[in-house]
Order: sequence, then C-alpha cells, then structure tokens
Amino acid sequence: MLRIEDLDRPRSQPGAETAILATLTAFGFRPDGPVARQSERIRLYEAALQRLDARGLVFPCDCSRREIAVLTAPGQETQCVRDCRSRLSGRSDACLRVALDGLEPVQIVDRSLGPVLFDPVAHRDVIIRRRDGIFSYHFAVVVDDADQGISDVVRGADLLGSTPWQLGLQKALGIAAPRYLHLPVVVEPDGSKLAKSRRALPVSDLNPRDTLADVLRLLGQPGDRARHEQPMGDYWRAAIAAWDPGAFRGVDTVPAPLLTQ
Repeated sequence: MLRIEDLDRPRSQPGAETAILATLTAFGFRPDGPVARQSERIRLYEAALQRLDARGLVFPCDCSRREIAVLTAPGQETQCVRDCRSRLSGRSDACLRVALDGLEPVQIVDRSLGPVLFDPVAHRDVIIRRRDGIFSYHFAVVVDDADQGISDVVRGADLLGSTPWQLGLQKALGIAAPRYLHLPVVVEPDGSKLAKSRRALPVSDLNPRDTLADVLRLLGQPGDRARHEQPMGDYWRAAIAAWDPGAFRGVDTVPAPLLTQ
C-alpha cells in the first residue's frame, strides 16, 4: 500500500513522485492498489479536526517562533507559551494546536528501542494545522494510518521523537496505536543523519540487489550479494526468511563508513 506524503505542496519537488515510484519498482515493490496522496485526503483531516474540536481540544495559537524559542527551556518540547487557550486569537495566521494535557499517559514498547511514553505534561500542545493552513505531518499520518488499517509502523529512529505526539493524537481521536519498530539511522562521523542535503547521493536504481545487500548488512542481517539475474521476488523471499530484528535491538544509529561503494 503506497501513500505519497505530499501535504507540504510549496516544498514538493516536480517529478518527486515519479522518481519514488521508479525506485520502488526497481527494488521489487508494486502497489496492491491505487496510490494514496495526502494532498487528495484533506476532507479526511478536516473531519478528524472537527472531532477534536467537538471535544473542546482545539485552540488557535499565535505564539511566535521567537517567543517559543525564548520561553522554552532546553530539552523541553515546544508548546504554547502564552494564554492562547483562554482567548480566541483573531489572527488569520494562527496555527491550530490540540490541548493534550487533559489526557491520560500512554506507554507503548517499541520492538527495538523499548518503552515510548506519551506524557500529557510534556507533549501537551501538538500542532495539527500550521499557520499557512497545511495540516501537520503528525496529525495526517495518525489519521491516515487509522483510515488505511495500518497495523505496523516501521521507520527510522530519527522519527522516534515524533511517536509520543502521535500516541497523544491517537488517544484524543480514540484510535488504537499500531505496533512500532524504529530502525537504526545511518549517520555521518559527527553523528548527524546521512542526508542528501549534506552531500549524500540519492539511492541509485542501477544495482538494487547490491544496495539491498549493503543495507541488510548494516542492520546485522545476512547480506550476500545476489546474482544479478536473480528475480527480485526471490531475493526478497530469502531476505524475509532470514530477517532477525534482534540483530539491531536497542541500536538507533549506524556509522556511514560501513557502507560499501
């Protein structure tokens, strides 16, 4: 099931979706149904927003980024820092936040990195619609996962910090949390995530079997380079049969120098 997360239209690059589809095809993935695009699911997010608003949880917040930066303690999650809850902002550029501080705490166990806690004191004011009117990533994926019946979320450990916000939104919307598994992220020598913005090349479609072998080895899995004539389906079946999440349990980063050329 393929979902294109293209809500941030001003930042969407022309041709990005075509490139994503081409890469997935090269690596042996083919959607089982129509491609879902978040930009075409706005009514779904609006309906979820109305459900939260009916519970009295939504409030407009016009705190500036500067105010939040100055008044937020180091290590503290960003939140409303003024009295926006008690007054209705008349500004058209206010974002919409959800007050989660009245909810009960939620704890899950990530299948690799252990306990993850939604603390309503720390994660109290998640943004669900930005000042420019675009629904937030946290909000959209929670609504999408529930609507599409997603049972397991597997993603990079760099998104572990987003999970408590999503647990809180799931709680507010009465949605059951899926199972989570956060994979190690490939990092530069200074600890920053390997990224195209810093000089890393995009994933190449030319030798998918070799690339998959490299990635599997980074995750502690058997990663023998396959014969280039081997069908991708056979490659995946062998990789799935040998898959062992215990090989990277508790590991959130992998150094980039381990990647082969």
